[in-house]
Parts: sequence; structure tokens; C-alpha cells
Amino acid sequence: MKIASFETGVVAIPRGEGPLGGGPGITTASFVTLKLRTEDGIEGIGYAGFASGVVTKALKEAVDGLTEQTIGADPMMIEAIGARLYVAGGGGAPAGLVTRAISAIDVALWDVKGKALGQPVYRLLGGFRDRVPTYASGFLWRPYTLDQLAETGADLVEQGFKAMKFRMGAEDSAAKEIARMRVLREAVGDDIDLMVDINQGWNVNQAISIGREMTNYNLFWLEDPVHHQDYSGMARIADALDTPIASGEYHYGIVPFRHMLEHRSIDIVMADLLRAGGLTGWMKIAHMAEAYNLPIVSHLATEVMAHAVAAAPNGLTIEHMPWTFQLFTEEPRVENGEMVMSDKPGLGVEFDEDALARYAAD
Repeated sequence: MKIASFETGVVAIPRGEGPLGGGPGITTASFVTLKLRTEDGIEGIGYAGFASGVVTKALKEAVDGLTEQTIGADPMMIEAIGARLYVAGGGGAPAGLVTRAISAIDVALWDVKGKALGQPVYRLLGGFRDRVPTYASGFLWRPYTLDQLAETGADLVEQGFKAMKFRMGAEDSAAKEIARMRVLREAVGDDIDLMVDINQGWNVNQAISIGREMTNYNLFWLEDPVHHQDYSGMARIADALDTPIASGEYHYGIVPFRHMLEHRSIDIVMADLLRAGGLTGWMKIAHMAEAYNLPIVSHLATEVMAHAVAAAPNGLTIEHMPWTFQLFTEEPRVENGEMVMSDKPGLGVEFDEDALARYAAD
């Protein structure tokens, strides 16, 4: 079996205000879609995105140029193809658009492999379980008022979520930050797991002082409190607080995770699909974390990341982020706070062709 052809496109999908947004409104998220086809008609899919729309054109060029290098290759040789693509992409540090493009190709290759073997990807990656806890993440943004936090949090509980993440780090006082924590905890009750994402918005002293005040609210984790490359600062925070520290989504490749683990900077490893190098790179990070007796969680790309978290023995929970769901004919299924894995071969999802046409962008 050989890779025979591919097709890419660009879509701009409407979505609600994101973590860096300044207020209510609708923005779009741009993605480069990839269809990778073998000579015997198997089609694997992937996508690149979650980057600034300013670089979408360059990202598509990277996906096109690198995917062209896979023509004629055996799609089962995923490691070999990936190694070749990193060299073709410049042979430098695994960061930026090259890694994002290779990640999309890697996912498409795993989809091809699963379809060729008649197995869902999570089983090929390790197959640890077929149901995984998930948490609601596409809501509860910084621009939300206290009333909006309370109303949305209660609604998510009504929908069946047993865990959810909200954002802090933009208030001008510690008291206002804690007020957000208090209001949401009171709205959802004590039995719901709450995660807080700071998106690198605090300094070390803020993280420790405010983090200590948050202890009474039984926080599941505190995410990215300071700059992601401040390994020693993160270690100080992790040592000072009882609340687990989660971080890692901003890192490219697998090497930075070694540094975080060696510095004991984090309690929960969080890896991003497109920055890690696709499913292949993500699983290497998961196994590295396992060697340190630490859990790993996903970041974005829910419909793909579910396979990786389900395959990892130390997979803790899946981020339920709906930003990409409109790309596909069906959404991930959630029951009783858990994501239920499909038995369909490959990724178990297919692009919605009508949606690709409707949201097509230049």
C-alpha cells in the first residue's frame, strides 16, 4: 500500500469568544484540512490549525509542501515518514508551522492505518479503555460576568458534565479573582471538578498568594499560571501549593516535557496535539509522564485527542472543546461525564463535506 494523492483546503469556522478575547462576540477559527489517499482508495483525514489566522496561508503551504513528500511512501511507516518530514522541514528545532503541518499528516496516517486494519486508532495506540472522563472547556471565558459564570456553570451541570474549566488571570485584584472562583463553586456545587486556566497571566508571587486562597474551593488543577518556559518558577508554585499544577500546552516537541518533569515543575502534564507532533509525539510525552508517575491530559482537538487519552494508562481526562466539531458529520458522544469511544475504524469521524464547502476560505 502506498500514498497516492492528497487534498487540502482552508475553512474558517465561527466560534464563541476564546481565551484571549476582549469581550462578547463571534470570531472565526481557521483550519487547514487534509485528506490523504492511498492507491487502493483508503482516505485518512487530519487538520492543522489553532494558530493565528494571519499565518493560515503559510500553514497551508507547509501542509501542501510536506504532504507532497509523502507520495509513494508506505502509510504504515508512520515514524519513518515523520522523521523524513522533520528533515525536509528544515531539520531544526521542532517548533512552529512545520510541526503543526507534520502533526496533521501524522493524524491522517493513523486514520489510514486504522481503516486499513479495521481498528479504531485508540486500540492501535495501546487500547487502555473505551470510556474516558471529559470536562467542558469551551465556555466560562474571562469576559463573562459573575452572573454569566453562575448561569453557564449550572447549565453545564444540567447537561451532564461532571467537570469544567474556567478562566482567571485578568482581574485587577486578588479579591476579584477569588470572587470568580467562589461564584462558580457555589453555582455548580461541591461534587463538580473545577479547573482554572490562567493562560500565563500571573507572576510567581501572584500564583502562590492567590493559589493559597483558592485552596478552600477544592480546585482540581491550576493551569499555566506563569510563562510556560519558567521551569523554576513553576516548580516554586508546585511546591508551595496543594492544588495540582497543569502545564505543557504551549510546548513544541517532546524535549521541553523532559525539562518540566526533571524540574518537577508540574503535577499534571498537558500536551497539545499539533505542537506535540501529532498522535505519535503525544503518546511519547504520555509515556514519559508515566515514567514519572504523573497523569497526562489533552489540549483541544477533542475528536482526535480522545484516542490518545483512551490509549494511555495515565490518561486522566479529555478536554471537551467544541471549536472543531462543525468540521465533522458527528460530535464525540458523552455519557455520564465520560466520552464514549467509537468502534469505527480509524478516527471514527469523517469530514462533513457540506460544512467544508460552507466555511471554505481563501
